[in-house]
Amino acid sequence: MSNIKIIPFGGVRENGKNLYVVESGEDLFVLDCGLMYPEDDLYGIDAVIPDFSYLLENKDRIAGVFLSHGHEDAIGALPYFLNTFNAPVFGSELTIALAKLMVKETNLGTKFDDYHVIDEHTEIDFHGNLVKFFRTTHTIPDSMGISVKTDEGNIVYTGNFKFDQSASDSYRTDFSQISEIGKEGVLALLSDSNEAESTSENVSEKKVQEEVLDIFQDTSSRIIVAAVASNILRIQQILNAAQDSGRKVFITGRNLEAIIETAIKLDKLNLPDENLIVPVDKIDQYDDEQILVLETGASGEPIKTLNRMATGNHGQVNIKSGDLIFIATSPSISMEVTVAETENLIYRAGATVKHISDNMKASGHATPNDLQLMINLLRPEYFIPIQGEYRMLAAHADLANETGISNSNIFILSNGDVLNYQNGKMNQTGQVSADNTLIDGIGIGDIGNIVLRDRRLLSEDGIFVAVVTIDRKKRTVVSGPHIVTRGFVFVKESQDLINESNDIVKQVVRKNLEHNDFDWGSIKQDIREELGNHLFKKTRRRPIILPVIMEVNQNRRFS
Repeated sequence: MSNIKIIPFGGVRENGKNLYVVESGEDLFVLDCGLMYPEDDLYGIDAVIPDFSYLLENKDRIAGVFLSHGHEDAIGALPYFLNTFNAPVFGSELTIALAKLMVKETNLGTKFDDYHVIDEHTEIDFHGNLVKFFRTTHTIPDSMGISVKTDEGNIVYTGNFKFDQSASDSYRTDFSQISEIGKEGVLALLSDSNEAESTSENVSEKKVQEEVLDIFQDTSSRIIVAAVASNILRIQQILNAAQDSGRKVFITGRNLEAIIETAIKLDKLNLPDENLIVPVDKIDQYDDEQILVLETGASGEPIKTLNRMATGNHGQVNIKSGDLIFIATSPSISMEVTVAETENLIYRAGATVKHISDNMKASGHATPNDLQLMINLLRPEYFIPIQGEYRMLAAHADLANETGISNSNIFILSNGDVLNYQNGKMNQTGQVSADNTLIDGIGIGDIGNIVLRDRRLLSEDGIFVAVVTIDRKKRTVVSGPHIVTRGFVFVKESQDLINESNDIVKQVVRKNLEHNDFDWGSIKQDIREELGNHLFKKTRRRPIILPVIMEVNQNRRFS
């Protein structure tokens, strides 16, 4: 009997950063390799990716990376993975094209070129473990579920999915293939939980298309649409509705977002009319009722652009009175504050805001009925809810239990938990390293908790620098202390506090100079403690305190 392990390295108890490992025999299968956009408390961080430590320890066993779809939560960490590993990458035509684009745009200098395009008919045998794919419905074409067939049964990963009976060919779920996998026997199902808590079901995308067209036709002013570029389905609906409502599309920023351009080249996104898109510098040649401005980008970028438009700082198109701002894709949870602030600015500019979700449920993720249908089609022995915060995973677990799966066969995991199937039983047997790896500029994993703590303190209470020049031989203060502060207090109105701080620093320095065992580290630490206590007592704030001690010795200064 095979020894099988399932380990999530991202995507459980969080939104995004999907990476799941299935081990069967000597082979290790990596399912998705995504990133997560940072929450507000990760100051200055550009993205969060999974910890690759365990994979690095087992790099010779990696059979390949298998991608479910082309969104950042599934492919965003791939450039960083390929900078270290040389495992083949498998995905559908659009997914591989977007993965290559992301690797190129990340600009890490990766020379990797071992990509393999698959479809729903592809089956790959790795030492008796058969990997195959099945079509799913999501907000991007060519989305796939993945099945790893082991000696003990199939291990199925749904990726992001929903069911839509009216979906077009590029988005249509292959129900018969899913049923066939279920008939073969499913040992474990890893299933998308993002909408497991939902109290309403998704409407069909046909209804969404009708709603978008109605909004466009009922609006006589300019329409500015904000949409995430990777939501190809929504972009298609926007283009269709613009054509049917007699509007021209003006794309701000670059002529075409690279993701959209790639989708058009692969015939995954269709322009209803080759003259539909007009250069934005010609926008003044059209009446307001003929104008649709499309602003796309990665998660959060369209909202930030709206912010600039609302404050007159965009440079190409600024929001004016009467405009309708249509937010066509739901921003991530981490953008909630930014969205609220941006809406306030939009209304101040005299425009109004509509969300795609105002009148209907239009998510790209399965709601409770769809989740239970997937479970019933596959009939897994063990169930593992993934892709969502803990409350979503718990809600999905309850849904699975309602279909007849015993609670003892349902596992709500944390990143790094190891599920081990041995001797006919699945158990959680331990944990491996699965910390977050933080990306900041070109730095990968070089930002830790201490740096983040300092950034938080700087953002909250500012910085307080005390500069002193001493002559250690004469045991005197030659110059200073000089106080420099930023983000802490307004110096001109806090002169008494500055003078008191000068006195404290001078006292601490003189006290240390009196000792024969003078130590640079001790004097700086004493300044931090004494000054920190005083500043907190006076202001109830804790700025970062940086003592700078310079020494005069034979007319030279050393810091």
